[in-house]
Formats: sequence, C-alpha cells, structure tokens
Amino acid sequence: MNEPQPQEPEPAARPRRGVRLLPNLLTSCSLYAGFYSIVSSLNGNFTHAAIAVFISAVFDSLDGKVARLTRTTSRFGVEYDSLSDLVAFGLAPSLMVYLWALQDFARLGWTACFLFTACGALRLARFNTNVGRQNIRFMQGLSIPISAITVASTVLLFQELEVAGPMKNWLFLALTIGLSFLMVSNVRYPSFKGELVKVKPFNALVVAVLLLALVSIRPQIVLFGAALTYIALGPVLAMHLKRRIVEPPQEEDEAEAVAF
Repeated sequence: MNEPQPQEPEPAARPRRGVRLLPNLLTSCSLYAGFYSIVSSLNGNFTHAAIAVFISAVFDSLDGKVARLTRTTSRFGVEYDSLSDLVAFGLAPSLMVYLWALQDFARLGWTACFLFTACGALRLARFNTNVGRQNIRFMQGLSIPISAITVASTVLLFQELEVAGPMKNWLFLALTIGLSFLMVSNVRYPSFKGELVKVKPFNALVVAVLLLALVSIRPQIVLFGAALTYIALGPVLAMHLKRRIVEPPQEEDEAEAVAF
C-alpha cells in the first residue's frame, strides 16, 4: 500500500504591486510635506512650516508600520526613508530656525543650523548600519524626527506666547546646538517599536482619546511639553541605569553583614 507523500508547503503569496508601493508612497508624502515646509519658510510663513513638519512626521511613522504589516520591507525603502528624513527633519527645520531666529547671528547662526543637519545625517547613517544589532526597545541617540518636532513645537509655542527679541534668538541657538549633540550622543531613548509596558487595547484607546482632547485644547503647549518630556527621558534613564550599576544590591549587602 502506497503511503501518501507529505506535501511541501506552498510558498507565501507575494503582495500585490499596489501594496508593495504603498510604504514608498507614504514616504513620498512625508518628503512632500518636508519640501512644503522649506517653501513656507522661504515665504516667511513659519506657522505653516512648523505644521508641515508634524504632518511629515505622521507619514514617516506610518510608512514603516505599513511595510512591516504588509511584509513589503526592502533595502530600497530603508534608504528612501532615510533620504526623505534628512530633507524633512534635517534640512527643513534647520532652514526654518535660521530664517526665523538665527539669521541675526550671521555665521554663528548658519553654522548652528548646519550642525543640526549634519548631526541628523550622522544619526540616520548610524541607525542604518546598526539595524538588527540593537535592542528594538531603545534607540541610541535622539531620533531626527523627534528633534525636528521639538524645533517645530517650540516655534509654534513662541508664536503663541509672542516671544521675540534677543531672548528668542539665544534660546533657539542653544536649542539647536543641544539637539544636535543629543542626536549623535550615546544616550538611549525609548523606541516606539518595542513594547516597554504592556497595555490593554482598551486602556491604550482611552489614553489616546485623552491625549487628543488635550492637544485640541492647547496644541502648542501640549506638543512642546510632550517633546520636552521625551527628551528628558534619555538622561533620566541613563542616570537610573548608572545608579543601578554603581550601587550594589541591598540583599548582597545584608548577606555580607551576616557573614561578618
């Protein structure tokens, strides 16, 4: 009697062409918003320029998630996303800051803006070379989209509070230089790709609704506060981890005291 031969598993169906193009289309939308931010800055409309950075960040957060969900990740998509990020989150906020606040500093002003763009490019290059070799729960250095969002939210906040004059210029000079060094630092920041805390879907939905309500009330203040809180998380986590390494566990101390 002939025994039935085991059947080989059928190969997974390749995604349709339209599905494979979807992540790159979202990346193109992010690039378009970044380019619009540059045009708005050149025209002196800094409110539109800052809002365009936020829109670019939304599309940038979607393209990677869609690529993973549809299993259409590719090396081309990774490189295209990095080039788009450099324009939308490196060049666009740098030009916005220079024309709005740092132009009075002349050479020092455009040098600080170049430093922001260059450090953003280095941050992207380091991220691409370390893909697959780092803990997905944390990122090394402040990401370039968060840096751009911080700049854009600060511009919106200062316009809302009508902050002007030399104080505005000096604060933006310090902010630009500080963000530049945070991007190329070894400070670890939480990544939204990994699950730091397991939250039930219903609770996550409630938190999302509350956040949307807060943003709708005073978007400038809430967005600036959220960006500042995230930036402070890196040094706080670094100090916490260093403290745990330096201080010995309490149980070992008690064991040594008993042995003595």
